[in-house]
Amino acid sequence: MNAAHLLAVTLAYACAAGAIFGIGYTLLASVLIGRFFARPVSEPTSFPPVTILKPLHGNEWALLDNLSSFCRQDYPGPVQFVFGVHDSADPALQTVDDLRRLFPEADITVVADARLYGPNRKISNILNMLPQARHDVLAFADSDVSVAPNYLRNVIGELQKPGVGLVTCVYRGQPDPGFWPRLSAKATNYQFLPGVVTGLALGLARPCFGQTIVMRRDTFEKIGGFTPFVRHLAEDHAIGEAVRMVGEKVAIPPFTISHACVEASARQLIAHELRWSRTIRSIDPLGHLGSALIHPLAFASLAGLFSGGAWWACALALTAMCARLALKVLSDRALRQAHRDLWLLPLWDIVSFAIFVASFRSSRVIWRGFSFKVDGDGLLSAAQDE
Repeated sequence: MNAAHLLAVTLAYACAAGAIFGIGYTLLASVLIGRFFARPVSEPTSFPPVTILKPLHGNEWALLDNLSSFCRQDYPGPVQFVFGVHDSADPALQTVDDLRRLFPEADITVVADARLYGPNRKISNILNMLPQARHDVLAFADSDVSVAPNYLRNVIGELQKPGVGLVTCVYRGQPDPGFWPRLSAKATNYQFLPGVVTGLALGLARPCFGQTIVMRRDTFEKIGGFTPFVRHLAEDHAIGEAVRMVGEKVAIPPFTISHACVEASARQLIAHELRWSRTIRSIDPLGHLGSALIHPLAFASLAGLFSGGAWWACALALTAMCARLALKVLSDRALRQAHRDLWLLPLWDIVSFAIFVASFRSSRVIWRGFSFKVDGDGLLSAAQDE
């Protein structure tokens, strides 16, 4: 056996081992995702006043629908809305005007302030908005998020549990029209979401998601406000860790909110996924490396390539594909959403593995059109184009 053949055989069996472990993970995630969403949600014992702060940037396709979902809350307590932009000519403000016409009774405040305190423009936007927040319960929510009418009741119910200092929510992908947003939603619904649920069940994950963060003002002040996070790429993760450091819990209730998948081209999708993958790599290098196991189909395909198309590698690839499709079906059932685009899942699995490999090549990310380098602490600094 020559050296080249020995290397190919070794790589084939190594990739087969990765595929087998990945299939095991996929089957476990298929079970755990149903259990997670079968838990009961929390109801509040009282309805304190809430300020919802929403940083805006540009006129997204579903922006009016997303903002309207927050105005349709089944919540009897007072709710203030604060919308913030960096530019007074931002087209998102026209959508806020439309929102006012649809909900004339809504308590809406708009802040247009160009001040920046660091490279994280979202946090700078929020810092400019905070002086207008009147209430002691603060709910931060991204512009591309849509929620059910019981969202506010349930997060407040969770926040009222003993020891809870922050509530965040897992999210599902809601694609804009087009092929690339649909592909992006596959990444969210059948890769990100099962990974989070499995990590929580096994005690391997300590997440906090910037799509929505709810906390009391006293907790906000204990962590020093948001100013310490103006240089963080993953500011949501850092905020969650800061809350845990002051001895309070981060709670994740058993329901999802919807996150708009807006990537209109292959380039935008890859840039977004690379930013996400490199973010995880910066804050949890070992966890990021271990996430290779969420790619059983890619490993099985590589085993087939290195083995010269051996029958066992082909059988492994078929098993991996079946496991991934089972995860999709069971995830759709848990999320109560329709089964669609089954054929896109194997395509996305191969693309996402290529993105995972590429994430080790550089620490550069593109965010809102700006280029940054990310250091080992997850901090941002301006970067020149490579």
